[in-house]
Amino acid sequence: MEKRLLLGDEAIALGAIHAGLSGVYAYPGTPSTEITEFIQTNAYAKEHGIRSRWCTNEKTAMEAALGMSYAGKRALVCMKHVGMNVCADAFINSAITGVEGGLVVLAADDPSMHSSQNEQDSRFYGKFAMIPIFEPSTQQEAYDMMSVAFDFSEAIKEPVLLRVVTRLAHSRAGVVVKEPKAQNAMRPSEDQWVLLPGIARKKYDALIEKQEAMQMASNKSEFNKSEYTDGSNKAEKTGIIACGIAYNYVKEALSQLPEEKRALYNIEKVSQYPLPEQRLQMLAKESSKLLVVEDGQPVVEQDVKALLGTDYIVTGRLTGALPRTGELTPDSVAAALGVEAPQLMAPAKNLAGRPPQLCQGCGHRDVYAALNKVAEEYPDHRIFGDIGCYTLGALPPFKALSSCVDMGASITMAKGAADAGLFPSIAVIGDSTFTHSGMTGLLDAVNDKSNIVVVISDNLTTGMTGGQDSAGTNKFEAICLGLGVEPEHVRVVVPLPKNMEEITRTIREEIEYNGVSVIIPRRECIQTAARHAREKAKAAKAEQ
Repeated sequence: MEKRLLLGDEAIALGAIHAGLSGVYAYPGTPSTEITEFIQTNAYAKEHGIRSRWCTNEKTAMEAALGMSYAGKRALVCMKHVGMNVCADAFINSAITGVEGGLVVLAADDPSMHSSQNEQDSRFYGKFAMIPIFEPSTQQEAYDMMSVAFDFSEAIKEPVLLRVVTRLAHSRAGVVVKEPKAQNAMRPSEDQWVLLPGIARKKYDALIEKQEAMQMASNKSEFNKSEYTDGSNKAEKTGIIACGIAYNYVKEALSQLPEEKRALYNIEKVSQYPLPEQRLQMLAKESSKLLVVEDGQPVVEQDVKALLGTDYIVTGRLTGALPRTGELTPDSVAAALGVEAPQLMAPAKNLAGRPPQLCQGCGHRDVYAALNKVAEEYPDHRIFGDIGCYTLGALPPFKALSSCVDMGASITMAKGAADAGLFPSIAVIGDSTFTHSGMTGLLDAVNDKSNIVVVISDNLTTGMTGGQDSAGTNKFEAICLGLGVEPEHVRVVVPLPKNMEEITRTIREEIEYNGVSVIIPRRECIQTAARHAREKAKAAKAEQ
């Protein structure tokens, strides 16, 4: 065994590799991106042919992983929490089909919305699908859980969900690693994965029958841990249900107390679901009331209230004992426990605000400058935005965007607004987002002959998450033509200040065209361009 300093994401990736992984399928999204990037650059993964290219979106990733599982191999699917919405159809149905090779779905949640549009909790998806959920407390657990999760997936023939949060994904700790397992041999499933109603009903019944085994596994799990104290009676004790990373905050807060006061708390650490009901009932029996500490939404708090009944006191995010929104901190947990501890995460003082902004020299800047210049000529104009670094065009100095809801929404929202009579109705979408979920919206617009202008701001990469490959690079004109956009209304420009006259003229012409127009401003992301230049210089130096 050896010990390595790893991000939580890296621990997950290495754990998957060492668990006999054959393929990772993912779309980049913070805070999950580093998992796939680690596998892509890992020497062992390359040597053993572990598949690791980026997918077009989370749905295609989930389906491809399900196909690899069907063939008997172990597969990992990675995404951020909102990606679960995109893959939900395949994800929910995979619980009905079951699996052959182990299948782990990794969802990286983002409490406090550090880089996301909502705070949704992926544990709801695991409950909805009725599959096991793993939620590590530490980087070591994240590594260890991968092997257990793959083994368990194959044992019960169901996918499992592994949920982490930003604070664990993007912090480092020492991790003891083990020798890697060999990949599974090819063994295509002999079962029928056809979800016609007659077959699906039987498979759904089988899923229901597995719930008892999942519950037993949670009650016996090595990742769920009971910590009861002596020296006081039940009436004086508070039971704490600490889920995932919140366990660390609880332990840190209680460490501030003298030993006699720590004896007033019992702890049940929960890192494997469904909830270990036997353990929680025992905790309630040994405590006068319970505090549920979970980073995310009150998933466990609601379930515990239902389990114990309305007469038993259960507090947490729903009751105001903990903040209803945002990620937990050691300070917020200490306050909920009534621990008077020094403020561990005091806000910085005398620090100037630094709002996010587009990089200097970014092509998106020139796109927004041109759009704003032309849009001023039309008092009723609206520009509908999308998910990517270009979303920053909503902020000063451009203040160009009126909306940004979800991946691909810019085109369909622009279409709907145009259908309502809005003119001009303009959509701005990035290259990676367009292939992720914008193409179908464009097809709707073409079929309905909607009067919209679609700007595909192409910087040749998935810029917001660090410069990963973009699925449609060098294909956008062909895609738009294939979807039925008239050839004379697929226009390509180079977003540079010197080309401003040409760009504004192109935008104005396409606004005045009554139909679907696509303008593609194309210039490489300044960050990836600099990286490619460094790589080229390094390669040239090596040849000398």
